[in-house]
Amino acid sequence: MNARPIDLMPWLRSIRPLLTLVDPVAVVLAALVVRDHVSAASVVGAVAAAMFVSRASDLHRSRLVLSVLEELPKLALGAVVAALTLVAVAPLGGLGGRPAWSVLAIFSASMFALLVVLRTAVYTATHALRRSGRAAHPVIIVGSGEVGKRLAEAFLARREYGLSPVGMIDCAPDLHARDLPVPLLGGIDSLERAMIDLGVDDVVFAFPGPPDHHTIDVVRRCVQSDRQVFVVPRFFEMMGVDRHRRTEVIRDVAVMRLRRTALRSRALFLKRVLDVTVSSVAMVLLSPVLAAIAVAVRIETGPGVIFRQTRVGLHGRTFTLFKFRSLKPASTEESQTTWSIDHDARVGPVGRILRRTSLDELPQLANVWRGDMSLVGPRPERPHFVREFSRSQERYEDRHRVQTGMTGWAQVNDLRGDTSIDDRVRFDNFYIENWSLWGDVKIMMRTVRAVLRAPGSRTKVLALTSSATEERRAA
Repeated sequence: MNARPIDLMPWLRSIRPLLTLVDPVAVVLAALVVRDHVSAASVVGAVAAAMFVSRASDLHRSRLVLSVLEELPKLALGAVVAALTLVAVAPLGGLGGRPAWSVLAIFSASMFALLVVLRTAVYTATHALRRSGRAAHPVIIVGSGEVGKRLAEAFLARREYGLSPVGMIDCAPDLHARDLPVPLLGGIDSLERAMIDLGVDDVVFAFPGPPDHHTIDVVRRCVQSDRQVFVVPRFFEMMGVDRHRRTEVIRDVAVMRLRRTALRSRALFLKRVLDVTVSSVAMVLLSPVLAAIAVAVRIETGPGVIFRQTRVGLHGRTFTLFKFRSLKPASTEESQTTWSIDHDARVGPVGRILRRTSLDELPQLANVWRGDMSLVGPRPERPHFVREFSRSQERYEDRHRVQTGMTGWAQVNDLRGDTSIDDRVRFDNFYIENWSLWGDVKIMMRTVRAVLRAPGSRTKVLALTSSATEERRAA
């Protein structure tokens, strides 16, 4: 049987693996220059440091504009940090009788020169592949105005950008296809179908004609389907190159690369690890507090210390949420449909303290540990209100794309209790679309700070919509 030929082109088309290899190769070659004064351990440390700096500086990401000149400061920083790591891991001796700093200078200068040469070689090869069409990505430009035309013409004239326009989208009534540098594919509603039919994964939004809210919905769907989305920001004429913020300049037009959906399998795994770790430690450390609260609630409200209620979580699935009771048991119907008990006179002293301090929410750590909830996410609501809000609030159901949480972006921005549902929906979806693990940590820190700073005030970050929708005894 004939062996199937190995296709190397997919690997060669991707610049990211090559850029990732540049750092360790540069470190190793620079270490050979001062090989009599470095150890294997110090070289490994320098490689790790160089990789970290490049990663933090966004130097491993593929870009439209490939220019070593613009990266020189970051490359110099990587060389210096790698050289300092050599000292930290294995102190150096002199070089030919000269002091140790001369070894660092020779190493960092050599590494910097190698980084420049190697990245230049990678960029030259990538430009050649892009011009030949083997590493170019087909792209659709949304917006046929002056800006859209300028971008299409720039991509056609300079193939090294790596985007090859296959069509434009717009619905201007006086638009004629003959006026465009590439075919007209229809209006904004035709975009997603055109991307599927033409096998396009990249799209540029350049001031299309429809109202912004409609365009934003289309942009969101493109991001959620893991497309590569570029947008031309307003006042782009005043924006320069900003590598860290993913802004690049195509001739004289600034374009911003939107981050692809962050909630992928690896990110979700890390988020789950954080949830399990924090909830486990918190339940152990807070066990005396939980026991004391349970006794106080039992004395004030009688049997049934833990209140259980059905809530809607990830992908619309229901689960049982746990809370400490803050008043006497209520009927099932009333607890599922009554909006708020914040001013209910039947809430006793213990219940009021629990609600003011958010301690009534602590049993939800068990929900987090079980996987019903996350520490951070949109707060879960009851099925009755989910049905009601889904009919009246745009994008309400989009909140269920991720695991619901004990606290969230809306809550640390004071959107809890009897506040605008529309605002909460916008904040929740903003959190989902801009999620990061560090963002979750910041929200948890803000939550703790708010609770500790004003435990007796209205600052109740953990208690949100569902905190204000507890059980209520039938009159």
